[in-house]
Amino acid sequence: MSRLRGEASPYDAIAELYDPWSRSVVEDVGFYVEEARRARPPVVELGVGTGRVAIPVAAAGIPVIGVDSSARMLAVCSERAELAGVAGTVDLRLGDLRRPPVGERVELVISPFRSFLHLEAEDDRRTALDAAFDLLEPGGRLVFDVFAPGAEDIEQTHDRWLEREPGIHERAVWDSERRRLVLSVRGRDAETTMSLAWVSPEEWRALLVETGFEVDAHYGWFDRSRYRGGEDSIWSARRPRG
Repeated sequence: MSRLRGEASPYDAIAELYDPWSRSVVEDVGFYVEEARRARPPVVELGVGTGRVAIPVAAAGIPVIGVDSSARMLAVCSERAELAGVAGTVDLRLGDLRRPPVGERVELVISPFRSFLHLEAEDDRRTALDAAFDLLEPGGRLVFDVFAPGAEDIEQTHDRWLEREPGIHERAVWDSERRRLVLSVRGRDAETTMSLAWVSPEEWRALLVETGFEVDAHYGWFDRSRYRGGEDSIWSARRPRG
């Protein structure tokens, strides 16, 4: 669950471990950079983490306002932005997905790498979508990705410690009835456990419409291929101009 300002985040414990843990996740970066190029800056990223997406966006010359509930992750992001020479282009803010500390109105809000799955209750999902809607100018877009696991994925990974990257293991405990995932991550010097939740694409579409969005696109992958079933959903939804 996304944490309120001042509360501990499960990501605090693995802030230094996060980048090597997610090293192989690169397929979405170009997609979000391209989305950012299409919008007038700045771009708001909800769940900015250590800057896996924000820093490449900033390196493309696009200012980013990055929000995250983990102070430790933001500290790592700040260090990475300095090293990449884009510290002046990345504005980092500690805050919650449901109440992002952003007064600006923008053309694009993004939330990569399934960050909305930390919103475990429907009220929280609705509140976060309402907040994203309020950040957008008329005609502005929210772009995010989520997933709903398949039976094969659950069967292959349930309650097993698997080495995701060298020296870094994770265990997924799935509850298909409640649609909850308890994910544990551990390295040599750090470990954490977090809880996530998923809903169906049909439910995401309904939530977007109910919170005032118009759905522009529903992709099945970051190559912009049309969604035809499967685990991954990438959504582009617009705040109406009227």
